[in-house]
Amino acid sequence: MSGFLAGVRGQLNVLVAATTSLVLIAFLVPMGLLLRRAADDRAVTTATIEAQSAAALVALGQIPPDHDVTVFYADGHQTGIPAQRTDSVSLALQGWAFTAKSGDGVEVLIPVGGLPEGTAVVRANVTQQQDGVIQTWVTLALLGLVLFALGLLIADRLGKRLVSSVTALAGTADRLAAGDLDARVDPAETPELRRVGLELNRLACRIQELLAEQREEAADLAHRLRTPMTALRLEIDSMPEGAQHRRLLLGLDALHRLIDEVIRTARRAERDGVGAATDLVAVCAERVAFWSALAQDAGRPVETLLPTDAIRVRASAADLAAALDALLENVFTHTPDGTPMRVEVVRLRDGGGRVVISDGGPGLNAVPAGRGVSAAGSTGLGMDIARRTAEAAGGAMRTGTSVLGGAAVELTFRPAAD
Repeated sequence: MSGFLAGVRGQLNVLVAATTSLVLIAFLVPMGLLLRRAADDRAVTTATIEAQSAAALVALGQIPPDHDVTVFYADGHQTGIPAQRTDSVSLALQGWAFTAKSGDGVEVLIPVGGLPEGTAVVRANVTQQQDGVIQTWVTLALLGLVLFALGLLIADRLGKRLVSSVTALAGTADRLAAGDLDARVDPAETPELRRVGLELNRLACRIQELLAEQREEAADLAHRLRTPMTALRLEIDSMPEGAQHRRLLLGLDALHRLIDEVIRTARRAERDGVGAATDLVAVCAERVAFWSALAQDAGRPVETLLPTDAIRVRASAADLAAALDALLENVFTHTPDGTPMRVEVVRLRDGGGRVVISDGGPGLNAVPAGRGVSAAGSTGLGMDIARRTAEAAGGAMRTGTSVLGGAAVELTFRPAAD
C-alpha cells in the first residue's frame, strides 16, 4: 500500500511539473520575444534621434562632432564613421528618409538637402542588442526556474498531506484486518477523506458489536449444552464398570473439554496472533499422550516422530491443542478400530514447524468439505479449526494421501517472533 501511495504522490508531482512547465513556456517565451522586440525598437528610436540631430548640423554646414553616424555627400566623399555606400544610401540621396535592414542590423537614413554640393545623407547604423537580450533571457530563465521549483514544492506538500491522510486510512484498515477492532482513524481535514474516515470508524464499531453479539450467543449455546451433558453423565455413572463404561466417560470428558474450549474461544475477542509463542513439539507430545489411552483401547498403533529440540511457533498452547485434538478426533471418528496412525513434527528452514497427522483409513474425499459440512455425518468444524489456527500463525493447512495409505493432514506454522 505504501508503494502505491508513493506512486500516487510521484504522479501528482509529475503532473504539476508538466503543467507548470507548459504555463511557464507559454508565458515566458512570448515575454522574452516581446522584450527583445522592445529593445530593438528602443535602439532604432535612439539612432533616429541621433541621426536627426546630426542632420540638423549638416544642414548648417557643420560636421557632427562625436556622433556615431556617417555623412555621405553627393560628390562621393563621407565624414564620420567609415561605412560602405549601399543601395539604401543611393536611394536616400534622392531625398527619401527611411529605415532599412543591413547586414549586421538596421540603418537609419535621413537626407539633407540645400547644400552647395548637393544632397547629403546621414546614416546611423543599429546593431542587434545582444547584451541586453541575453541578460533579459537569463533573468526570465531564472524566474522560470524559481517558479517551477516553487510549484513542485507546493505540489509535494499538498501530495504529502493527501497521501498521509490516505496512509492513515490504510493503516487503520490493516489493523482492523489484523484483528485490532479498537483501531480508529482521526478524520482528515479534507471533506471527502473525513467522510471516509468517519465511515471506516463507524464500520469498525459495527463489526465490533456484531462479533461481541456472536461471541455471547456462542457462549450461551455452549452453556446450555452442559445441562444434557450432566444428565448424560448421570446415565453413564449408573452403568456397570467395564471397557464400554470407561470409553463413554473418556468421550464425555473430551466433550466437556470441547465445550469449555468453545466458551473460552467465544469469550476471547481474537486469537493470540504473532505475539504468541509455544513449543510445538511439547504440545504434540502432550496431546498424543492424551489420545494414546483411547488408541490403546481401540487397538490403534500410534507412531510418533518428534524432534528432540523445541520448535517455537506463532500460536498459543490452547490453539495448538484444539487444532491437534480436532484432527486426532477425526482419525478416531472416521476410521475403524485398529487403523494405524502417525504424528510427525518437522522443523522448517525458516525456523517454523510442520505437523503431519496420517492414518491408514479410507482417506479423504477428492474435494474437502467446507466449514459445517461433512460427508461423514459430523459437523465439519474440526478441519476448519485446524485451518484457522494454522493461518492465524502465518501458515497453512494441506491435505493429501499419507504413507500409510489413508488421509494426511499437514499444518505449517511460522516461527515465533523474537
